[in-house]
Amino acid sequence: MEVHVSSLFPEILAMIFNYLDVKGKGRVAQVCTAWRDASYHKSVWRGVEAKLHLRRANPSLFPSLQTRGIKKVQILSLRRSLSYVIQGMPNIESLNLSGCYNLTDNGLGHAFVQDISSLRILNLSLCKQITDSSLGRIAQYLKNLELLDLGGCSNITNTGLLLVAWGLHKLKSLNLRSCRHVSDVGIGHLAGMTRSAAEGCLSLEHLTLQDCQKLTDLSLKHISKGLNQLKVLNLSFCGGISDAGMIHLSHMTQLWTLNLRSCDNISDTGIMHLSMGTLRLYGLDVSFCDKVGDQSLAYIAQGLYQLKSLSLCSCHISDDGINRMVRQMHELKTLNIGQCVRITDKGLELIADHLTQLTGIDLYGCTKITKRGLERITQLPCLKVLNLGLWQMTEVKGLGDASEILPCYTS
Repeated sequence: MEVHVSSLFPEILAMIFNYLDVKGKGRVAQVCTAWRDASYHKSVWRGVEAKLHLRRANPSLFPSLQTRGIKKVQILSLRRSLSYVIQGMPNIESLNLSGCYNLTDNGLGHAFVQDISSLRILNLSLCKQITDSSLGRIAQYLKNLELLDLGGCSNITNTGLLLVAWGLHKLKSLNLRSCRHVSDVGIGHLAGMTRSAAEGCLSLEHLTLQDCQKLTDLSLKHISKGLNQLKVLNLSFCGGISDAGMIHLSHMTQLWTLNLRSCDNISDTGIMHLSMGTLRLYGLDVSFCDKVGDQSLAYIAQGLYQLKSLSLCSCHISDDGINRMVRQMHELKTLNIGQCVRITDKGLELIADHLTQLTGIDLYGCTKITKRGLERITQLPCLKVLNLGLWQMTEVKGLGDASEILPCYTS
């Protein structure tokens, strides 16, 4: 008996439609009534984020989203009131407003007027008009929030962080990138140092403080004392922290990833402090820390040998430093040494001989390597990505076809 697609049960059609991308899911819904009904099954849309331009009234929009079980929304442009979204999706779990420049405290205040217990994720990055007033609303009505992104919200101050620390006790991820007014006092609030006013966000696991220029080592002391569950800490471009602050971080046993990229006051001494503690870091980035050199690699080999990812771009390291490190770093999978202009073929040969688990290496701007060193690297058994960027060879004879010099080489 011949079986036609129209005779398939709706449940079978739904299983098939589940493999389509979002655009495909929408298109099959327009084929016929049976396909529309099957495509609206909640299993087809599980985990999908609706991307919306809110321009004019559309009475069928939110009922349609609810029918399909969609609970994640990204607003691409906001020309209507935000309350239109909140009222239309009472069970919303994720709201992404990143880049909605016209969102104001007043607009957010009209939207958040009662408890929204379902909302777990709120992204307000680059909403530059948002101030502490909005954080007061969020802390009051979004008690179950687990992720809050305030990256680029440059009007946020320590007062706003006090409100967050008072109301958002379930928060696990907080992004404060380029919040220029945030200082040690605000980090103290988050870490529960002012218990009389706020308990703190003691469940934080991810904290991004990139480019918060007012932070000093005192913030790191607060973090080490109060945020014991922290797994990922991004301090890149924080020029106010120093080697002394690394002493505070060195005993944070839950910390997995530490980003110190472009922290100008971090040197070999700071890496020594980290390596002498009880850290079990899996990822460390000290790229563009121009006071980090070969001695740091010796410290890393002694105390941070469990690293799986290490970034040293533009650091003052040489073949000698590579030699001190490679024999202990058996678990390293990613090594970024781009723009380390003192690395030669000898260093690459050491890497090829000892770092046999490497899956990726960045050699962008390493101008002293030649075809010989490159050939040794490409023999690594697990290598998947070799980034050469604007790599310039000092010896080009015998390399072969110029097509072998690629921005991204896959073995």
